[in-house]
Amino acid sequence: MAPTLILRPGTEWATAWQRCQALAPEAFRDDRVLNLWNGLWQADGRPLPATTPVDGTPIAGPPRLDAATAHHAVRASLDQHRAWRDVPLAERKAMVGATLDALAEHRDLLALLLVWEIGKPWRLARADVDRAIEGVRWYVAEIDRMTAGRVPLPGPVSNIASWNYPMSVLVHAMLVQALAGNAVIAKTPTDGGLACLTLACALAAREGLPVTLVSGGGADLSEALVRAPEVGCVSFVGGRDTGARVATAVADLGKRHILEQEGLNTWGVWNFTDWDALAPQIRKTFDYAKQRCTAYPRFVVQRSAFADFLAHYLPAVRSVTFGHPLAVATADEDLPALDFGPLINAAKAKELNDQVAEAVDRGAIPLHRGELSAGRFLPGQDTSAYVPPVTLLSPPSTSPLHHAEPFGPVDTIVLVDTEAELLSAMNASNGALVATLSCDDRAAYERLAPQIRAFKVGHGKPRSRGDREELFGGFGASWRGAFVGGELLVRAVTQGPADERAPGNFPDYHLMP
Repeated sequence: MAPTLILRPGTEWATAWQRCQALAPEAFRDDRVLNLWNGLWQADGRPLPATTPVDGTPIAGPPRLDAATAHHAVRASLDQHRAWRDVPLAERKAMVGATLDALAEHRDLLALLLVWEIGKPWRLARADVDRAIEGVRWYVAEIDRMTAGRVPLPGPVSNIASWNYPMSVLVHAMLVQALAGNAVIAKTPTDGGLACLTLACALAAREGLPVTLVSGGGADLSEALVRAPEVGCVSFVGGRDTGARVATAVADLGKRHILEQEGLNTWGVWNFTDWDALAPQIRKTFDYAKQRCTAYPRFVVQRSAFADFLAHYLPAVRSVTFGHPLAVATADEDLPALDFGPLINAAKAKELNDQVAEAVDRGAIPLHRGELSAGRFLPGQDTSAYVPPVTLLSPPSTSPLHHAEPFGPVDTIVLVDTEAELLSAMNASNGALVATLSCDDRAAYERLAPQIRAFKVGHGKPRSRGDREELFGGFGASWRGAFVGGELLVRAVTQGPADERAPGNFPDYHLMP
């Protein structure tokens, strides 16, 4: 009989909250967090109730601003920007470096907040914090050459990002933007990450960085954060529907922009035999329940190889572990190294379960359906945000699972017989961020890979956003505006020669680095 699990002592939400209050009392009140604008922590906005996806219990909710206050915050950020852009680079480097030291000192608290707020397993939560810190340290070391002959933007950078990577995507971008001479504005994601971002911004503000952090609904804040004339650049990470609205707004205004949107990332298997190398990578694709922009939820498999593929795929997916990220058997046991915890909320879990049921009803063949009972949970805990792994063969064309990213632990498999079918199936979503082709013949890979509409294509290995020098972008509807990563991230938030054409995907041109 499996032991009864307990919550690891010292990891309770109440304990994490008390630690935040003790560390940053200027930002955390007894029952709420504050917004940060005009260099001050403001007790404004209307706090909304919120629950953790981990077990459905209450946590701090976002203090949502109205549109008028958001405009005041953006105007104040412009004032900060005009002062900050004249700060010598050496001083900016010192302030950002001090911020990184503070983040590193409190790394485990930031990671614990990520566990409670967005359900990341402990291993992945710590990795999110570490990637932010180490990634920005690289920019501190390299920023002199990257900004040579360049100047900051005319106004602050406005950041609107999804909830899944608050540190390694959002905080990382904010610190690099500030390092390059810009004031930065960020909207807390509606679905999670509020306390983690508030603590990170409190540590940055103490070191003198010109950071603004506000909460609110998209309808209330978009006019200020996207269309306001004070904003020098809009950086967006999220879904295609919202991204399309942002793209329309920035295009009308001719505003600098970086818009990363979702796409259906695919993994093709063609004339392939190295199955022992593929199997461990299949399990890794389930990290964080595939709730990331570079997840691989679609396998496109040569029909003649399907039996061999399945013989290695099914044991891998059956080995995936999930459950409460902080549940242990004894008080001194290490936190579990799970592949994933909950989805971002119970509503998303229901939506995904409904999509799976509908796809099966319309003809998809279930190859694997995990059981919730296989998860690691506390006795009696709310498990409504958890979805066990599911694999479907041949999702119908009428299903969202056929053409869109599920953002959950659901794989779909499509069988093909020809190279033309392979490429068509791998290009199902009008552009993607990453793709992979497992193919024994290197020459065949080199011939097929350029025809796959993804910014990065791996040969038998998954691709990711990358760190440090590695560039990142997307094709088709998966990306609009300037590409980022490495030197391109700094170029996107600074100004160079008047005739400069930034690498990116723009309405009037597409320029690869």
